[in-house]
Amino acid sequence: MRSYYTPEQVRGAERPLLDALPAGTLMRRAAHGLAGVVAAESIDRTGGVAGREICVLVGSGDNGGDGLFAGAILRRRGARVTAVLLAPERAHPGGLAEFRRAGGRVVDEPGTPDVVIDAIVGISGRGALRPEAADIVGRITAPIIAVDIPSGVDPVTGAVDGPAVRAEVTVAFGARKPAHVLAVPYCGRVELIDIGLSLPEGFLGSLSPADVGATWPIPTAADDKYSQGVVGVMAGSDRFPGAAMLSVGAAVAATSGMVRYVGSAGADVVSRYPEVVAAADPGSAGRVQAWVVGPGFGTGEMSKSWLAGALESDVPVVVDADALTILASSPDLVRGRSAPTVLTPHAGEFERLTGSAPGPDRVGSVRALAAQWGVTVLLKGRATVIADPSGRVLVNDAGGSAASTAGSGDVLSGIVGALVANGLEPLTAAACGARVHALAAATAAYGPTGEFAAPISASPLLTAVPDAIRSVRSVTVGR
Repeated sequence: MRSYYTPEQVRGAERPLLDALPAGTLMRRAAHGLAGVVAAESIDRTGGVAGREICVLVGSGDNGGDGLFAGAILRRRGARVTAVLLAPERAHPGGLAEFRRAGGRVVDEPGTPDVVIDAIVGISGRGALRPEAADIVGRITAPIIAVDIPSGVDPVTGAVDGPAVRAEVTVAFGARKPAHVLAVPYCGRVELIDIGLSLPEGFLGSLSPADVGATWPIPTAADDKYSQGVVGVMAGSDRFPGAAMLSVGAAVAATSGMVRYVGSAGADVVSRYPEVVAAADPGSAGRVQAWVVGPGFGTGEMSKSWLAGALESDVPVVVDADALTILASSPDLVRGRSAPTVLTPHAGEFERLTGSAPGPDRVGSVRALAAQWGVTVLLKGRATVIADPSGRVLVNDAGGSAASTAGSGDVLSGIVGALVANGLEPLTAAACGARVHALAAATAAYGPTGEFAAPISASPLLTAVPDAIRSVRSVTVGR
């Protein structure tokens, strides 16, 4: 699992090294790593940086110092390096002196460089770029490499509330920060530079495809259909029969041992998935090891009664879509459950549940709801945030918005339900489900060539789920 650390955690890990090492050692380590990344992004056809034009946008403090020391290193390698000092009186004195000794030039405007280094604001920064910096950044057309965090992006929440740098690459010193997964469109590719930190447990984490592949339930010689997880799906209605097809189909595709369906779309479900066992009501459904309740379900009295029955059981329940709307007006149905509960809201459903939108601090909002209600919460979005009652948080960056289509959430609920029924803990099941769901969406939208083909609907996303599972398994097998 990849971990992400707050600025406070990073500063705490730096303190022992700052006390033990000669002054400036950590900054020079960081600058050396930054210069290496910039050089790799700036090489010419001969494989060097000699003659390449690089501009450093320099703010106050250590972030600007990192940029200036890196600029000095690049100048000694033959690059033409300039620096724009956005706060000349507060520029890092040692870095500026080193930069000038190396032959770097201080200028008023970036000109037309090949690469720009954003060393304006570091991990202590908050809020949007100030007007002068925003004006300069807005006129830059060259690729930008950010120092630790793109300026204008909150390092903890990833929030952007005004002008901010959009980096091609962000060079992280010592540890990745939450914004590196919460604000990927601004951070671009993240390169981690090891500066020798000894880190505590991360603020949040994310699962790689290999992590998901290693976790995904695979039948063994001793398994049968019951030991692989029996998931029950209450979904669909006369108005939305397709929701049942999508959620049930996802549970089947996610390698459930058995899927039981309850609802009005039984005939349609069985005609498409003959392996599914259909029932007209929960009382005749038979034994399950987890329930998925809500997609296209309706919000009437019968729907509320069925949801209440599922939540009164001693098996895990995944609550989605219409069932979340019911829960918003009847939160006591879920509070105090002894069995696990997973809520899968989008932002609007989250607001109905809590009375307020997730806001810029999505991690904090999701963590608070999970703790208050004693549930696992999966807040959908490009960066899907998942928190459990203990405060653990996992984030999945989808890499794009291919899954932003009607019915996509129905597919996700079926995948997560299958994993919970198989015995995965809810936080892990939700994170694995979100990762495979995102990969399936990308597979459907981009195809085998990796080039965007066309916008997709939920049906091709569902069809791509088995391929997505195979892809994460192949990463695991190959490592």
